[in-house]
Amino acid sequence: MTSSADPTAPRPTGRRPVLIVGAGPVGLTSAAELLRRGVDIHLVDRAPAPSPLTKALLVWPRTLEVLRRLADPAGTAARSLPVDAFHYYSEGRPIATLDLTGRAQPVILPQPEIEDLLGAAVTRLGGEVERGTALTGLEQHPDHVVAVLRGADGAERRAEYAYVLGCDGAGSTVRELLGLSFEGLTYPNTFMLVDAYVDGPLKHDAAHYFCSSRGVLVIIGLPGGRSRVFTSLPPGLAPEDATLELMQQVVDERGPGGLTLRDSAWTSTFAVHARHAERYREGRVFLVGDAAHIHSPAGGQGLNTGVTDAQNLAWKLALVWRGEAGAPLLDSYHTERTQVARAVVRQADLQTRAWLLRKPAQVTARDRAAAAASRFGLFDLDYIPWLAGLRTVYGEGRETRLRSWKLWGHRFVPGALTPDRQVWDRRLGRRLSLREAVSDLQHTLLVELPGTALPPRVARALEQAEKRHPGLLDVRVLDATGTLHDGAPAEPDPARGSSGRTAGRGSGRGSVVLVRPDQHVHARLPLHEAHRVTALLDEALHHPAR
Repeated sequence: MTSSADPTAPRPTGRRPVLIVGAGPVGLTSAAELLRRGVDIHLVDRAPAPSPLTKALLVWPRTLEVLRRLADPAGTAARSLPVDAFHYYSEGRPIATLDLTGRAQPVILPQPEIEDLLGAAVTRLGGEVERGTALTGLEQHPDHVVAVLRGADGAERRAEYAYVLGCDGAGSTVRELLGLSFEGLTYPNTFMLVDAYVDGPLKHDAAHYFCSSRGVLVIIGLPGGRSRVFTSLPPGLAPEDATLELMQQVVDERGPGGLTLRDSAWTSTFAVHARHAERYREGRVFLVGDAAHIHSPAGGQGLNTGVTDAQNLAWKLALVWRGEAGAPLLDSYHTERTQVARAVVRQADLQTRAWLLRKPAQVTARDRAAAAASRFGLFDLDYIPWLAGLRTVYGEGRETRLRSWKLWGHRFVPGALTPDRQVWDRRLGRRLSLREAVSDLQHTLLVELPGTALPPRVARALEQAEKRHPGLLDVRVLDATGTLHDGAPAEPDPARGSSGRTAGRGSGRGSVVLVRPDQHVHARLPLHEAHRVTALLDEALHHPAR
């Protein structure tokens, strides 16, 4: 269900705003998410205008779910190019294909388009970006942060904020002012990219990875007709030597042949890093996105991880800012998102190293493993869903990893996303994904029934939880026919037909599921333990004394 707060609704008085430093995709996501939740924000960016450079491109399904809640879904779809497959080659020979059609399919949506869509959402919600404004100082106090901001005219001013979010990229000023280290490595190669038209027999709606003894070459289509061409080159390449002619030479040497590059819109060289900030939180200041972690572009996870960082933090920060949750809830941001970011950095590093293998025995082993995984559909079991952002399970230890293999079905797993099985939503009068149906502005108490009748004792427990946390809960009931109700189930809607009748599969004797605003499952109780839901919610919110 797409829902949004009323941007004209009154904000709680007497609370300082939240300062967001950086108005890229991560800062804009943070701003929109906080504004929707009634939080006052101040969004600044040192640049005088948004960058027109395409930069990040690949948007995976989980990130698309977040963007569709914030921005215009039709506009998002219209500006996107779906990616059907990843094709891998070794010395020009096809070795593996990852089929990306279906629910794990990513799209190409260049960063300027994302920023435009999110910027419109921020404006619609009553926010704005103060451009040409740089952060130059931070002072932390027990109940606020003092920030020193330098405006476009060079004048500095001091202002007090409840919290500060550093969404200002890999060279984060916020991180530097906090004195936090940014540990990791830099790959020795120079990497080069060109956005240009590519004439020749290559599918435009796919990504092509050409690995060779000379290095890696990646070609992926962009909306509008151009393609991103990306390659590794020896260290020390001067920026002025990075030309379309040089990239054409690389494409001729490493590509399939018969490709011609023309009309470049952007050419750049850069280093690739794999780094983590030592902490994502320091008191009332948080690091989000590239300010907290950077990695190789392999797998296209950078923007996606940053946007879901922002989502994870925003709902927690809003509850604490409004006084509806205890401050310890904010500790989970670092715990959960470092878990995700470290996995992303590790996977991107492994893939990058695999791209750059030179020794014949290692290349042979890589090619055979990739070919076998492609032939037997092994990528579909875990790797592609993980890339898609659908396999994140918050938690620690081996048990968490093992149970992640079960998530591609219909089960509610603590720490994992709510299943995306189809239900009939009586509130909206249509079929849709359960994950789409649950609220992203409130916690959801979802009662999963083995039949169609809500036991009175369960109804009493739900009522008690709503009284304890007024306005924080959306109570929904999912009966065994796959119908989602607002309260006690009625007879199934005949307009629904027979579709969705297996939606209750695997529910056994029923359960009560507490779903967080980011659609991750906090906990699942057997139906006979429904009396525990109030205590469970108190625990989830670190409920402050009232």
